[in-house]
Parts: sequence; C-alpha cells; structure tokens
Amino acid sequence: MKHEYVIIVKVGEKRYLKYHISNLVSFTEFLNKSYKDWKYFNVFDKKTRKQICSFTQRNQPKTKHVDLFTI
Repeated sequence: MKHEYVIIVKVGEKRYLKYHISNLVSFTEFLNKSYKDWKYFNVFDKKTRKQICSFTQRNQPKTKHVDLFTI
C-alpha cells in the first residue's frame, strides 16, 4: 500500500508551500537542502484531507511513513 500525503510547509516568515509526497524522510532531506529556513510542516492524509501530524527542524521524521498507531 502506497502512503500518500499532502504537505504544507512554512518557509521563512511569510511563505507556505504545498507538496504531494510519499516518503517523509527524503522529503525532509529535500527541505534541509533546498529551504534551509523552513520552520515546520504539517502532514495531511491525501484521501481524507485530515491532519495526521506535524514536524519541525528539531523534530524531524525518522521513518518514511507515519505510523498511525503511535499518534
């Protein structure tokens, strides 16, 4: 089963970006290289559009997917 997420990222003080992703770790690596001033990102389920979790520079994802049982 492929996990797909919609991500809203806050970059800098006033900028928000939206992405459709399937791997949280590689997406965070992309953010760290391309947008060094990103603040946080919210993860939403692609089908339901409900927020699943949030990550920050200090609390980055450690796995590719969100484990819904530990939230």
